[in-house]
Parts: sequence; structure tokens; C-alpha cells
Amino acid sequence: MAKTTFQSLILAKHPKTNIVPGETFKLATNPILTADDLKDGQVLLETLYISIDPAMRGWIEEGSGSYRPSVEIFVEVGAVMIGVVIANVLASKAPTISVGQKVFTFNAGWAELAITDAANVTPINLPNGAKLTDSLGVLGFSGLCAYFGLIKEADIKAGDFVVISGAAGAIGTAACQIALLKGAKVLGTVGTDDKVSYLKELGCDALNYKDKDFAKKFEQKTDGLIDVFFDNVGGKILDLALSRAKPRARFVLCGATSLYNSGNTAIIENYLDIIFKSIRLQGYFMNEYADQFSVTTKILAQWLAEGKLKRSETIIKGGLAVAEEALAGIFTGTNTGKLLVQVKEEK
Repeated sequence: MAKTTFQSLILAKHPKTNIVPGETFKLATNPILTADDLKDGQVLLETLYISIDPAMRGWIEEGSGSYRPSVEIFVEVGAVMIGVVIANVLASKAPTISVGQKVFTFNAGWAELAITDAANVTPINLPNGAKLTDSLGVLGFSGLCAYFGLIKEADIKAGDFVVISGAAGAIGTAACQIALLKGAKVLGTVGTDDKVSYLKELGCDALNYKDKDFAKKFEQKTDGLIDVFFDNVGGKILDLALSRAKPRARFVLCGATSLYNSGNTAIIENYLDIIFKSIRLQGYFMNEYADQFSVTTKILAQWLAEGKLKRSETIIKGGLAVAEEALAGIFTGTNTGKLLVQVKEEK
């Protein structure tokens, strides 16, 4: 019997601090969508994978001004959660998109099915040696963000000592490898001993920030002082890194996962180091480099095909029912590399 409904995940309550599975979101059942519902220029999509990203926490904060002007993304209570997905095209009334094509889009939301304008989807053309999920990982926003942060913002050079926080995440694992490819010495901070081992397999040194002697070990590991600090975490690790920076060190601020659930506040005790060491702290937003996405993806794809860049991903199966828990888990370190929820198996 043909399905008569499909599911979506909607925001039930703006979280005050941590996302609470079973409370922050809820599943909704909707009447089935078919090709008959399409208007000219539209496509019908079935979601295969949902991208889980730390920035989503800001999108569900209460108040329309909760996120930053560079993004301007906000999810109302009762609305379908949004995010980038990989989808299969089930039906199309657009000459540019064919049935069976794989695409990624920001306009489908967390739903098993969606209808959107063809202009809102991007066909996925995989290079040799790549797989579908790479388009959201090492060849997608994660890889691009790491590349632009290190190459364009930090102006990384061979011989630099680079420290990367959140080094076992989607952006962090890519950043570690790109820094090594550029001839840097790399130290990553992570949250488990298994992740320390993983980074060492990639060729980096690593420390577990949950170790009771972390501050002492961090000081020992940074005895040569830091040239580049690529920050995904913020808070205490950023503060500590300031105390271990060389004069004119370049600090690239990519994210601040330690703050997203805590009211976005942080105390920097080593603030004067910024002044007296002439440290450059540079926040950046990847979309500033949108005109370079295509050529940079080709560079990343070549490194991947040559084995110089390795994919790192955690795929959670279980569909929309586990998406909320996956989003909560990204802040407790459940993933290594890019975190994705599989909604439906690839065909």
C-alpha cells in the first residue's frame, strides 16, 4: 500500500540552555506529497541525509535577533527545523533538474519529503574517489571553511605551529589535515582519548582537554609558542591559547561551541596578551569566499583522490526520530568528523 503520510521534525520549544531530546523538538505527521502537487519550476525531494552543525543551536534561540546579521536564520516554534540536506529528486517540473538526481539544499528542512523551487537546489557532481556524503563534509562546507580559515585568513606558512581546538569535529579534522599539507606542525585539542589517537593517526599531535592535567600538558606542548590558533570552541581554550601565543600570532575564530548553550558569554582573563603581543584575532564568515567555492572544491577533491585528505564522518541511522538527539550530541562530542543523520538509504 502506498504511503499516505510523511514525517517532519518541528521546533516545539526554544531551549534556554542545552537541547533536551523529547522536549525541544517533536515529530509531525503530514499528508503525503506527490508529483501532482508540483508547480512549474518545482521539484519533489526525498531526504537522504541531514547535516548536523553546531551553528543550528543559534537558529533555535528565542528572539528574532538571537543570531547574527551575517546569517539571519531563525526557526519559530511550530516550524519545521531547517538545515542543509542531501536529497533524491522524486519528481521534477523544472528543465534543469532530472528525476533521480542527487542534490543538496537548505530549503527542504528536516522532513522526509519536501517541495521547493529548482533554483533552491544544487546538483551533486561527485569527483573520482568521492562519495555522496563528502558533499556535506570534506568537499562541502566543512572542508571549505577549514581551507579558507587557514589559507586566506590565517595565511598559514610551512613551519608554522598551528593549534586547532575542536580538532576532531567536521571542520577540525579537515583543518588538521590541510595544515599538515601546508607544512605546519599541528596540535589538536579534543574531548576523548580515542580522538587523541585518531588525530595522531592523521599525523597530528593531540591533547584531551578533559585531562585533569590539561593546562600543564598544553603549556608543555606549546613550549615553542603558537603561530596560528584555529578556534572552533572559544571560552577557556581560547583564553589559554592567548597565554601561549607568539608575538603577532594569528588567531582565526571559526566557531565557539563551548558558548552556544551557555548564553553566549565568556570571560577572557588573558585579554592583555592580545595587546602586548600584537595578536590578531580574526572572526570570519565563509560565505565571503563564495566566488571561490568551485575552484577550492576542486583542490580539495584532488587531495582526496590522491589520499592526501581523508574523509572523517559519523553517520547516525534512525531517521528523523534520532535527529534531535544527534544535534544535542554534537555539543558533547558524540561525533568524529562530519555528523550526519541518515533519513533514507541511498539507492
